[in-house]
Amino acid sequence: MEELEPNENLSTKAVHDYKLIRQALEKADQKAYAELMGRYRDSVYYMLLKMVNNKDDADDLTIEAFGKAFKRLHQYTPNFAFSTWLFKIASNNAIDFIRRKKNETTFSLDKTVTNEEGVEMSMNVKADTPDPEAHFIKKQKVEMLRELVDKLKPKYKQLIEMRYYEELSYEEIADKLELPIGTVKAQLFRARDFLYQVLKNTDHK
Repeated sequence: MEELEPNENLSTKAVHDYKLIRQALEKADQKAYAELMGRYRDSVYYMLLKMVNNKDDADDLTIEAFGKAFKRLHQYTPNFAFSTWLFKIASNNAIDFIRRKKNETTFSLDKTVTNEEGVEMSMNVKADTPDPEAHFIKKQKVEMLRELVDKLKPKYKQLIEMRYYEELSYEEIADKLELPIGTVKAQLFRARDFLYQVLKNTDHK
């Protein structure tokens, strides 16, 4: 990250945010990531809730917004407040989500489809990003991310803890939470992808 001085018009809060960003990028400090999320998680969530009018979607979009922001953190410049930059990412992501929801046919991740030969096949949604789970297990960095996990909404925190701390299977988690297994997989993917952005930055140091 370039050695840039914060804009003199920035508030004390924005200047502190910039110090946290430098700490996160230069020292791979997970507490700095966690503090950034803690400062703005609720504000982002309520902004998104107004946009999508659905609590679960707002939860998911909040996680995605922070994941995207942390992935692009090196692109942030202190010409304007971090909160302005973050809210722009979050709102753009929500607009894309609303457009996709209007245009696509919804289906369950658990759903089976029948091919032309009449054979049933499961929907297998493959992620474009590297599988964060392999990094969690191989690097054994779950404990290092505890500070960040604690900042997640209770729903995601519980899923991460059940999957990685208690080492429960997707099926066991689905049974305990009385959720479809597809929902468990989708929500875990969002949470893992978010945490992976921080983990990847740490790996590069």
